[in-house]
Amino acid sequence: MDPETHAVDRHAVDRHAVDRHAAGWHFTTDVDEFLARTRDFLHSRPDLHTVQLTVTERLRRSGPQAYGDRPALLGHLVREDGGVGATLLHTPPYALGATRLTADEAETLAAVLVDLGRPVTGFASERATAEAFAAAWQRRTGASARLRERHRLYRLAELTDPSPMPEGRARVAGEADRELLVRWYDGFVEDAGTHGGRGGADWADFRLSYGGVTLWETADGTPVSMAGVTPTVAGQARIAPVYTPRELRGRGYAGAVTAQVSRAALASGVGELLLFTDLANPTSNALYQRIGYRRVADWAEYTFGERAG
Repeated sequence: MDPETHAVDRHAVDRHAVDRHAAGWHFTTDVDEFLARTRDFLHSRPDLHTVQLTVTERLRRSGPQAYGDRPALLGHLVREDGGVGATLLHTPPYALGATRLTADEAETLAAVLVDLGRPVTGFASERATAEAFAAAWQRRTGASARLRERHRLYRLAELTDPSPMPEGRARVAGEADRELLVRWYDGFVEDAGTHGGRGGADWADFRLSYGGVTLWETADGTPVSMAGVTPTVAGQARIAPVYTPRELRGRGYAGAVTAQVSRAALASGVGELLLFTDLANPTSNALYQRIGYRRVADWAEYTFGERAG
């Protein structure tokens, strides 16, 4: 996804939010305000709302520019009964993301964002919502839309260790591993072809602050794979990312470290443990199913070209 060209001024967002009250969308750059209004909605389905929950937790802990130089935009849709029906978040340079929307709601959101002058270079959500928004954005702007990735969200049902288990052991990464974590995170971002936001250093510092990375190391103490886990919010956490350097793949290390970080998360009291996979990678999808992860929903991410005119 290409970085956006500018940030949205908070006061401009608030003004347009009032103007668009009939459409039901309200916007802010204040994460505490957003969570105060949307907490019950987000907590109603921690699995389907995992991205919203974990990203806002990072914003709450690290500040509004945790993911890049431009502040996050947060929004919620108020339905006729006064309840929250959907939320969105945008943390440039990442794609704009939203919870489940009907086709009509996706059309309205596209219209509101066009009226705001909000640059949108990508959109990610459950597959039907992503498809509906991509079509609406094309109609409203004339921009091209390309399916970039298809993901599947999994929930851990019953943990099963991979068989055979590779030799070695798991341990939580510490400050002495920081350089390794930075290098491996940057390698993960390169392999995935995604923007890394603020990059490996910020990611490593945040994860180290709460013990959020587990390493698999061989019998001689050499790290060979890593699996991260997000902070626990609303009883859920998500495994991300899982990475093994290319030259060490195919030896069972990723399965072993994922199983061990999953076991540790459950032992800490996590109620729902989730992870995303790239549907273009059948090996990882099969691996996570073997160790007990089961499908929840499919996701899609679209990228958009420049707007016509």
